[in-house]
Amino acid sequence: MTDAQIILAYGRDTGIVAIGHGERYKAAHQALAAAGFRRGDDWVFHLPNADESASRATVAGLVRHATAHGAEVTTSSRRFIGDTARDIARLLPGQWEARIELYSHPVWQQDLVPWLWDSGELARAVQNERVPYAATLTDTAGTTLLLVERPGCQLGYLVGAFAPEPFEEGYGDPHAPCSIALPPFAGRAAWAIADRFLPAYERAVHGRRIATVAEALDRIRAEQDAWAAIVSSGRYSAAPPLGATALGEAAETCLNRAWAEFLTVIQHGPALLDRCRAAATSRPEDARVLAELADALTDADSLDRDASFMRPERDARLRATLGTWLTHSEPFLRQAHAATPPRQHAPPVAAPPRQALPHGQHAPRR
Repeated sequence: MTDAQIILAYGRDTGIVAIGHGERYKAAHQALAAAGFRRGDDWVFHLPNADESASRATVAGLVRHATAHGAEVTTSSRRFIGDTARDIARLLPGQWEARIELYSHPVWQQDLVPWLWDSGELARAVQNERVPYAATLTDTAGTTLLLVERPGCQLGYLVGAFAPEPFEEGYGDPHAPCSIALPPFAGRAAWAIADRFLPAYERAVHGRRIATVAEALDRIRAEQDAWAAIVSSGRYSAAPPLGATALGEAAETCLNRAWAEFLTVIQHGPALLDRCRAAATSRPEDARVLAELADALTDADSLDRDASFMRPERDARLRATLGTWLTHSEPFLRQAHAATPPRQHAPPVAAPPRQALPHGQHAPRR
C-alpha cells in the first residue's frame, strides 16, 4: 500500500466523492484537484459535473494523475458514509446531527483514542486499524456517537460513543459501554442503536456518575477524618501543637478541600437524584433522605453561585451540606444503584425485512 491513497465512493446527492489520505495525503489531494475534483466544506472531494460520460472520463483521468503523484486509487464497496450517517440520524429518536470526520494523516485518528468511551471493537479498531474517515452523530443532549466502517467487513459498521462532556477523557474507563456492529441498512442500524446501544450507554453514564460521586464522598470523608484527628490531637501528625490561629487556618483549609471535592457531587448528584424512585424499592422510607439531599444540593449550589455570604455563615452552611451528604451517603448510593435509566424509545421505523435491499436503497422513514 502506498502512503498516498484515494478512496472513491458514491454519494446519493453528490454523485462520485473522493477522500484522500495517507502520510502523503497532500499528494492525493493534488491529484484530485488536477483531475477536476473540487473540495467541499467538509473537505470531501466531489465531481462538479453529474454527466455520466464526463464523470467516467474524469475518473479515468484521476487514475493517470494519481499515478503521476504516486497515489493509489481504490473504490469503496459501500455507499458514502455521510449518506449512511444522515439516514441513521433521521431515523433515531429525538434530534440528531450527522457530521463527516476525516483523518487524512494516519496519526490524526489517534487523537480519538483518549476521548473514545468504549470497551469493545471500535476502540481496538481506532487504535490498530486504518480509519481514514468516520461520521459523528450528536443529539441535542450532547451525546456523541462515532460511526466507522467495520474493518475486515464488506458492508457493516461499528458505532460507539465519546465520553460525556462532564467526564472528559474516557480511555480505559471500566464503566465504558461496548460498541456494537451495525448492518448496512439505515433502518436496522437505527433500530440497533436505539434498542441496544443507547440504553447500554445510559446505564454506563449512570454507573459512572455513581462511581464519581461515591469517590468524591470518600475523599470528603477522608478529609473530615483528617480534620477530626487534628482537632483531637491539636497538631498535624507529629508536628508541635497548633495554636488557635493555626487551628482556625487548618479548619478553613480542610473545609475548602472538602468543598472542592463536593463540587463533583453538585455536578452529578442532581442527575442521579432525578432517577431515584424510593417508593418503587424495598426501602420507600429513603424518600425522606433523598429529599434532604436534594435540598442540601440546592443550598450548596446557591453558596457556590453567591459570593455575598459572610465567611462564618458560608462555612456553617458548607459544613451542614457536607454533613448531610456524608450522613446519608449509604441510602443515597443504595437508591442510585437501584435506579434504572429509562430505555430509549424505539426509532419511528418498522423493523426492515430480512431480505437484502436493492443496491443504494435505504430503509424508508415510516
